[in-house]
Amino acid sequence: MDKALSIRVYDIETMNGTGFDTASIQSKFYLAVELFEAEGVDPAQVVGVTARGDSMGDTIRDREQVLVNRAQRTPDGVFLLRMGEELRLKRVQRVAGGAWLLISDNPAYEREWIKPEDLGGVEIIGQAWRKVGRAFDLLVKTD
Repeated sequence: MDKALSIRVYDIETMNGTGFDTASIQSKFYLAVELFEAEGVDPAQVVGVTARGDSMGDTIRDREQVLVNRAQRTPDGVFLLRMGEELRLKRVQRVAGGAWLLISDNPAYEREWIKPEDLGGVEIIGQAWRKVGRAFDLLVKTD
């Protein structure tokens, strides 16, 4: 790896609603510049978070670090969402009538419908782009 960029991993794993502006940096790691260039990702828009819980099954395991591309906010994929005071990683799908369907990859969790009139209480922070150590091939929409 000739050139590498530092990615900040924030201490927001407690899902208590802390934002990037007030969260402390938990750790940093480095990724090759070529990765960002090849995928057209602005490194300034990428942050890391630590996932908590088992709702995403094997896709995102408890305490895994996830890179979030804050430039990607159009639903259809896995996203970091703010819902009230809670931060959540969920698969987001747009459905007829303007609603969103939030899907956990762990079948023990029910799907959640977000009605169009309730979308004001949901903020997409960014798309889950990679996990530390392996590509997010199944998460990033590729059409």
